[in-house]
Amino acid sequence: MTPEIGLVLAFLALTAVLFSLERLRSDVVAVLILAGLAWTRLVTPAEAFSGLSGSAVISMIGVMIMGYGLDRAGALRGLTLRLVRASGGREAALLALTCAAVAALSAFMQNVGAAALFLPVLVRISRMGRFSLPRLLMPMGFAAILGGTLSMVGSGPLIILNDLLKQEGLDKLGLFSVTPLGFAVAAAGIGALVVFRRVLLPEGDGAARPSGQQVLIETWQLPKTVYHYAVPAGSRIVGLSREETGLWRDYGLNLLAVGEGDAVLHAPWRHFRFTAGQALAILGRDEGDVERFARAYGLEPGGPSEELQDLLLTSGSGFAEVVIPPRSPYAGRTLREMALRKNFAVEPILLLSGDRETRADFSDQVLKPGDIFVVFGPWDNIRALDDKRDFRVVSPVETGLPGRRRIREALLCFAGAMVLVLLGFSLPLSLFSGALAMVLLRVISMDDAYRAVDWRTVFLLAGLIPLGIAMEKTGAAAYLAGGLMEVLQGRHPLLLLSAVALLATGFSLFMSNVAATVLLVPLVIHMARLASLDPRMLALLAAVCASNSFLLPTHQVNALLMSPGGYRNADYLRAGGLTTVVFLLVAVVFTYLFLI
Repeated sequence: MTPEIGLVLAFLALTAVLFSLERLRSDVVAVLILAGLAWTRLVTPAEAFSGLSGSAVISMIGVMIMGYGLDRAGALRGLTLRLVRASGGREAALLALTCAAVAALSAFMQNVGAAALFLPVLVRISRMGRFSLPRLLMPMGFAAILGGTLSMVGSGPLIILNDLLKQEGLDKLGLFSVTPLGFAVAAAGIGALVVFRRVLLPEGDGAARPSGQQVLIETWQLPKTVYHYAVPAGSRIVGLSREETGLWRDYGLNLLAVGEGDAVLHAPWRHFRFTAGQALAILGRDEGDVERFARAYGLEPGGPSEELQDLLLTSGSGFAEVVIPPRSPYAGRTLREMALRKNFAVEPILLLSGDRETRADFSDQVLKPGDIFVVFGPWDNIRALDDKRDFRVVSPVETGLPGRRRIREALLCFAGAMVLVLLGFSLPLSLFSGALAMVLLRVISMDDAYRAVDWRTVFLLAGLIPLGIAMEKTGAAAYLAGGLMEVLQGRHPLLLLSAVALLATGFSLFMSNVAATVLLVPLVIHMARLASLDPRMLALLAAVCASNSFLLPTHQVNALLMSPGGYRNADYLRAGGLTTVVFLLVAVVFTYLFLI
């Protein structure tokens, strides 16, 4: 062992320890290792910072921007609704359906692309309040990685494997040669996550950074549950105006929107009249008040129309904090006099005047400069309040949806990027071009593109890439692999298979899984020939296990989901630990029984 190899192995051990202790943030650890490798001259400065322009980082930036664009355009609305309905509100069913869908998709496209496609879908579903986002994202991400083992084009290691086999004078593998093994691994991994979800998955009450909306809801203790009712033909509410029902005055409820056919009316004003066939979205603090109102007027509970569901599952609407500024023409007037709902189509929720907070009907309360009231409505309508300068919106206003006309453009950009990848063009160039196309076609603005990038994830990946470079450059990876192979020479085939699987798994945590495959496959083929085993199948096992990267957020997919899910390294160690063990057991046993 050379001094350089020993130093690289020390850095490798230090990285594992720092990730496990969690005294420092993951991205800080990655940047610290980057600097340490450069100062000890294990890598050159150019190599140390090469990760910032590396394929993995540029690809990640591209999928972040495209995922944001798909979400903003509402392009995934149909998929979201189908998953919600098919799951029947059951977490296990939702996890199984989502994981199966993303795994199937990941078999023919890049893992990170499949995860990026489903990320906004699960974010939308979690906004309904019935599911915890951290309990949805991690299984989905793991399924995307597992799905990459279902075909020979599902992941980088499998794509490059045939070239490595050709170099060794062996026949290439067919497109679905890996499918039996991949299906066994994916089914077992997804099954373990669903069955043991209560023990493995985080509850989501820890490190997740709250959004602006969450902060506003918690600060003002706003109601979060929206109830949906249909107006049947015989309902007593038919023909009555909103004000005549006493919805706000007598029941303390807010009518957010009314759906009728394909149209949605936000915050109907007081003279709006109800008709049969309408769908109502009602916001309330107490379920008992909502049920009392429904019984009084003969409303039927039911799922919302697609249009009302879209109101909840997209970020096109939200709460906002509004202040009456000095010299505002609305100071000294009431909500009724200013016709807030009629003129701005936003629903007033509560009023803070001085130290007095009012949640009941304050339509006739005179407003004074400095009064604060909270409203709910489409972001474009809330922005219109601020633009008039007669009000001041003091809470963050999110970007409104670009409209349905942009759905086609958003889907074309994403699909075009995936087609370019399948045609063999550079992954980062293809994904970055898709992101650029979304900006040029005005699906999102350039400012939106900057906001879409999670720089914590970028520096986590960029900081660890030099460690993989150092392992290859100094020969540390070859030293570990060669030493283990020498020890196992002449041993039982199961030990050899287990060693190959463990080496590929371990290397993939700290270096590119493609690099791990390139390093291991020649060694594995040599050992297979000495042991009279099928070298192609042993090489296939190494390439498959190079995707067994669940223990740390170092895989692109895990890094992508770490920030949105608010995950800690301990969360990956717990859920990823079982998934890794299941993956290894199934892969080794299946290969031993059926492939060699």
